[in-house]
Amino acid sequence: MTAITEVAAAVIERPDGTFLLACRPEGKPYPGYWEFPGGKVEPGEDPREALVRELKEELGIGVREATPWITRVYAYTHATVRLHFFRVTAWDGDPQPLEDQAIAWQHPGATDVSPMLPANTPVLAALELPAVMVVSNAAETGFDAWSLKLSARVIHERLLIQIREKGLEPQRVQFLLSRALTRGTPFGAIVVVNSDCGAWPQADGVHLTARALMAAGARPAGRIVGASCHDAHEIAQAAKLGLDYVVAGPLRDTPSHPGAATLGWDGFRALVRDCPLPAYAIGGLTRADLAEAKRHGAHGVALRSSAFPG
Repeated sequence: MTAITEVAAAVIERPDGTFLLACRPEGKPYPGYWEFPGGKVEPGEDPREALVRELKEELGIGVREATPWITRVYAYTHATVRLHFFRVTAWDGDPQPLEDQAIAWQHPGATDVSPMLPANTPVLAALELPAVMVVSNAAETGFDAWSLKLSARVIHERLLIQIREKGLEPQRVQFLLSRALTRGTPFGAIVVVNSDCGAWPQADGVHLTARALMAAGARPAGRIVGASCHDAHEIAQAAKLGLDYVVAGPLRDTPSHPGAATLGWDGFRALVRDCPLPAYAIGGLTRADLAEAKRHGAHGVALRSSAFPG
């Protein structure tokens, strides 16, 4: 069995959304390559403790807020590493290059430093996903009403929009998808269609039901592909197919799934711990739950009935 080196890595984020990358100095493997700051987990440390120590040593900052995010394994020529990524949103001090490394603030989707360590390519892609997924319920609220609320919201918040109108005739799905694309795309929204609604190549991608996920033998076509997951087996399948995100839940009882087994925050955290894909929490949540979701390892929250404030 190949030995795995445990590594803590930090996505240090400023309020404007920019994040910090560091260039590996001479004397280390892959000198000149850019990466997320962090380092090896020492004996007796957990990944968060290692993160705090490494950022103090490398950048001179004291971590105040760090939430678990994704965990990815990558085999380099010199070692196989398990990278425990944390999102660091509050710290004391200004980052300084204390180990002769260059550092640079970058914008998601527009990095201008290279070369990047190959393990970071999917991580950079994950950072481009919005923190809030809106799951449509237009058949319940009315197509015009839902579209108007979406139009008002995308001005203020970049969204991942899932068209999920099961049992609806294709013409109505087409109508809703066209409206979501027209209203959301100019503001950076990503629009995917639930697999139960058929295939729609004009969408940005597809969201697989758990049933469709487990039946898939390969990643479906689409720029963005995600899936609903309820257990570790389904999450493992999503990772195997190389999907972009998972939605895990339900967290709480909901009118759309009355009586379904719920995870609660402890169950959600256990389910997504060491997940290699960004995970959205779903089930009876609101935007007020976003910070709590992130503390338990979520990338964000998926909202249906509470998608639009007011």
